[in-house]
This record gives sequence, structure tokens and C-alpha cells, in this order.
Amino acid sequence: MEQIRLNVNGKEYELEVKPSDTLLDVIREGLGLTGTKEGCGVGECGACTVIMEGQAVNACIILAIEVKGKNITTIEGLADGEKLHPIQEAFVEVGGLQCGFCTPGMIMSTKVFLDENKKIPTNEEIRKALEGNFCRCTGYTKIVESVKVAAQKIRG
Repeated sequence: MEQIRLNVNGKEYELEVKPSDTLLDVIREGLGLTGTKEGCGVGECGACTVIMEGQAVNACIILAIEVKGKNITTIEGLADGEKLHPIQEAFVEVGGLQCGFCTPGMIMSTKVFLDENKKIPTNEEIRKALEGNFCRCTGYTKIVESVKVAAQKIRG
């Protein structure tokens, strides 16, 4: 076991982890934040996407011991209390979610994408930005539309 310290959603945590524990294990089991999902377990589907130091990462393939001292944001960290983040609002309003399993990862990838791109993105740019996030329920039309609406909300 090894002791690590990390910041998740603005709160400092110190916990013991096994060498084989992933960041996803720490988030879901160690901290009880179950919004981040495990889909494939090999970093291909995007269901476990979180933001680490400003970058979208797959939490299922990052070892917990590699995140010492890092700042992590999960889907639970986007809302301001009961007030949803504009990206979350857009996904709800437009219907960019169906079963909801992939939605947290989609939203976290969207957050990084919109933070890095200050204009209203094209459909092609959105699809490229989300290409590491897979949804088995939709044809992505409502997801792309949700990202566009979110960009409009954020940009005013």
C-alpha cells in the first residue's frame, strides 16, 4: 500500500492505494464518486473520462500512484451546488443523453474542448473532439447539438 494525496473537485484527499489501483478505482471506490463510469477498462470508450490538470484523461488506465498531487475534476465537480454547469444543462435540454452511461465522459471531454476553443465549434470539430467517447444508444446527433448549445451558453 502507498499513501497518496490528490485534489478532487477542489477538495484535498489523502488515502492509501494498492500499486494496481487505477484513478477510476480511487474515484469510485475510494471517494464514492460514482458518476465516472467504467466501460471498457482499457481506455478506448471514454466512459471514465475525467479532467486531470486541465486535460481529459481515461481514469481506467491511469494508476492511482501516478496522480499524486494532481488536480482532478469529475462530473460531480462541474455543478455549483444544485446549479448545473452550462454543458450539463445543454445535454439535458437538448436530449444529448439516453441511458446516461457515456454522458459523464462526454461532458468532461466537452468541457476541455470548449475551454480550449473559444468560438462556436462546427459539427466536424465537435465530432473530432469527442472521437474517444463512444455511445451505444445514439447516432450522436443530439450529442453534437448539445455541445453546440453548451458553447452558445458559455459564450453568451
